[in-house]
Amino acid sequence: MVHRVSNDIQQVFWRFIRLPNRAELEEIWAGFQQLAGHPAFCKVAGCIDGCHVRIVPPGQFEADFFNRKLFHSVKFQAIVDHKGRFLDVHIGFSGSVHDSRVLRCSPVYVHQLYPPPGWCLLGNGGYPCISVLLTLITTFREPLRNPTQERFNARHSWARSVVERAFGVLKTRWRSIFLKALEVKVDFVSEVIVDCLFLHNLCLGHGDILEPEDGEEVDGDDNCVAAAHDPAQQIGDALRDWMAAAISVPEEQIRALREHDYY
Repeated sequence: MVHRVSNDIQQVFWRFIRLPNRAELEEIWAGFQQLAGHPAFCKVAGCIDGCHVRIVPPGQFEADFFNRKLFHSVKFQAIVDHKGRFLDVHIGFSGSVHDSRVLRCSPVYVHQLYPPPGWCLLGNGGYPCISVLLTLITTFREPLRNPTQERFNARHSWARSVVERAFGVLKTRWRSIFLKALEVKVDFVSEVIVDCLFLHNLCLGHGDILEPEDGEEVDGDDNCVAAAHDPAQQIGDALRDWMAAAISVPEEQIRALREHDYY
C-alpha cells in the first residue's frame, strides 16, 4: 500500500513541486523584500539549503552515509519561496557530502534552471557566494569587518529563515520520518522525501499551516572554503558588497539603482 501510494505521488509531484512562472516570481521577490525589510533584496527568487534524513546504516558504503552530526543520513537540497513552498529538490547524496558539492552536482546549477538571469538565491555559509551559472548570495563570514556587513547579515538572515522554517515544519509534521532513522531501503528514501515535500506543498496550498516546534537543529553545513582567485566567487562577492552598501543608503537611490542589472 505504501509503495503504491508513493508511486501515485511520483507521477504527479511535478505539479506541486515546480519552478514559478513570471507572475509567481514577482510575488516571490516582493515577499522576500518584505521578509528582509529592504529593497536591496528585490531580486531574490528563493532560498536554498540542505537537509539530512536519518537512515538505518546500510550494508554497503556505510561510512559514506555517516555525516558530520554523527549519524547516518541521506541528504537533499531544496529551494523554497517566501512562503516556504518547495520549488525545487535534489535528493540522493549520502550524508557525508557537503552542501556545496550537492549544489554543483544538481540540475538547477548544472543546467542553469533557476533562478532566471537577473535574480539570485540566498544561502547560508555552507555555499559559495557566486554569480556564474547561477547567482547565490551568502552572508559575510565571521569576524565581520564593519556595521555594513552586520546589517546585511541580519537582513539576509531574516529572509533566509523561511527555508529553515520549512524544514522545521517538515520535521514537526512527519516526526517519525525526519526525527527517527528511516527503516526503508536506501533506494526508497528519495521517494519518501518527495512524498513529504509534495504533501507539504499541498498542505500550504490548502491553508493547512503548521508551526514548527522550537529547538529543531539546523542542518546546514559549515562555511564553504572559497577557491582562490575564483572569478565566480569574486563576482558574487562584489554583488554582495553592493547589496550590503545599498542597505546603508537612502531608499531613493535604491530605486534608481534597481533599474540596472547587477546580477
